[in-house]
Amino acid sequence: MNPRLFGFISIYGLLIACAMAISVFLCSRQEKRLGLPKDLTYDLALWVIPAGVIGARLYYVAFQWDMYRQNPLSILYIWEGGLAIYGGVIGGALAVFAFSRIKKVPFGKLADMIAPALILSQAIGRWGNYFNGEAYGRLIDNPALQWFPLAVNVDGGWHMATFFYESVWDLLGFLILWLNRKKTTRSGNLFLLYLIWYGLGRAFIEGLRTDSLMLGPFRVSQVLSILLCLAAGSALIFQKAKKGGGSTSSVREQR
Repeated sequence: MNPRLFGFISIYGLLIACAMAISVFLCSRQEKRLGLPKDLTYDLALWVIPAGVIGARLYYVAFQWDMYRQNPLSILYIWEGGLAIYGGVIGGALAVFAFSRIKKVPFGKLADMIAPALILSQAIGRWGNYFNGEAYGRLIDNPALQWFPLAVNVDGGWHMATFFYESVWDLLGFLILWLNRKKTTRSGNLFLLYLIWYGLGRAFIEGLRTDSLMLGPFRVSQVLSILLCLAAGSALIFQKAKKGGGSTSSVREQR
């Protein structure tokens, strides 16, 4: 299913384009506060957006290769769906890292600038799954629970509207990151907070889905969510412990 607006505009593609435009706008509003050069966002977008789309597509295709084996050209048909969020995050992160090295701009500042916009774009993008009839969860047999947005009707059956659950979770995450963007003083911590929040929600919601990308018996995105969440949490704990240790040493030296 790939519904189109006015018969020729892919709703899925339109939502992705809107999410990208909003992300660029939000990032551009953060440049001055983070001490970044003016209009850096637009240069960065030329790196991140293509890398993110390519990464999202390759990640999906890698775990659904049987769907594309007979017609590899269909890999290019991204308007039909099949973009994995984590692939986009990985591809985008690699582009941000390369950009930071070449332009000599701190990676942490760029990551913090992108984090709120990224999770908001994910909240918007999930609605593309609704229109494409994908990213839904287990079957709901109880008629009392067969209503939207708790459930979604797919081919005559009511399933958990997991795309909606994640969209709401991401929207809450955006509000948390946006309200804390000025409170995080250490470069890169806002992005770590993003990894923790998104990872927690995705790990749980992924377990409800019926169309997860699999690697053997494991849900790839669920495992990756847990690992990233643990890594980001450990990094924050290590920072706090190190800061606490530094303060103690400083007091001892003064004595």
